[in-house]
Amino acid sequence: MVSERNSPYFRAVLGSIPPYRPGRKVVGPEGQAVKLSSNESPFGPLPSVREAVAAAAADLNRYPDSGAVELTAAVARRLDVPEEHIAVGAGSVGVLQQLLETAAEPAAEVVYAWRSFEAYPLLVGLSGATPVPVPLRDETHDLDAIAAAITERTRLVFVCNPNNPTGTAVREDELVAFLDAVPDHVLVILDEAYREYVNDPDVPDGVRLYRDRPNVAVLRTFSKAYGLAALRVGYLVGHPHVAEAVRKTMVPFAVNHIAQAAAIASLAAEDELLTRAAATVSERERVRDTLRADGWTVPETEANFVWLRLGEATLDFAETCAAVGVAVRPFDGEGARVSIGSPGENDAFLAVARDYPTRN
Repeated sequence: MVSERNSPYFRAVLGSIPPYRPGRKVVGPEGQAVKLSSNESPFGPLPSVREAVAAAAADLNRYPDSGAVELTAAVARRLDVPEEHIAVGAGSVGVLQQLLETAAEPAAEVVYAWRSFEAYPLLVGLSGATPVPVPLRDETHDLDAIAAAITERTRLVFVCNPNNPTGTAVREDELVAFLDAVPDHVLVILDEAYREYVNDPDVPDGVRLYRDRPNVAVLRTFSKAYGLAALRVGYLVGHPHVAEAVRKTMVPFAVNHIAQAAAIASLAAEDELLTRAAATVSERERVRDTLRADGWTVPETEANFVWLRLGEATLDFAETCAAVGVAVRPFDGEGARVSIGSPGENDAFLAVARDYPTRN
């Protein structure tokens, strides 16, 4: 059998890149299943969004608008930016891959904090560029160290804010100072997949910061607070030269017709959706406070999840949760990320955490 590593027709890099692992789903002994492993919204689509999806389903025999013209216009109106500053893709991770196709190549470097979003090293490795991970400091981006890691070969820097999986966020003063120090030849991507859950006014809005910085762009998604994870819609906000390049690398028809209709309807119902996001934030605070009261050390989080430092106990904790039908996201030897679900789902997780013998 020919392996990827010595195949005459596969790229050698495939042998060193593990596949992306989605959050698992588990079932308890009595059939209970609480999935807190994928940072999904616990809320289903709003009635108006379901209606838009049903109407769009009547045209499944037609190709979608490859340029997502109506969706692009709706996002531009919502953010008060020019339409030529918007590029869409199949989720923010799809746009991330498009970005790498525009800028990454052998000998180029891509810098990002680690641990951060799992897709960064996978997609950078596949692009042929050299990944440059920079360790977190106190589970937060160390922007000074990231700046020091930039070289003449650096093409892209990813700043995940809030950070996945720790939930921590960098504040405006330090982020602005970092952006001002980054050389012009480096494109900084502010990955704001969890922006709608931010409650701290000192955590900056990347769409405001990018406006007078041609080498800064922002990633956002409809998968989290907007509840469209299954439909895969994300977008970039950047200056025209960046957005145009990203549009060129989108796979034709990557954002399907139903996804576009659902995203447009979600923007029209944004007030209702953001009310749901606020409810998740309230639950996040309750879960974090309860964990702390039970003796856990939980970092401040501005996302829709909490992070438990578990070290060598991480996998054991995840299996203890799974035994009662609660799925969390473990990172072996480091910790577990636990998404915020419904109050009942969160209570099921808290009951396991309260009885678990190891505290971080």
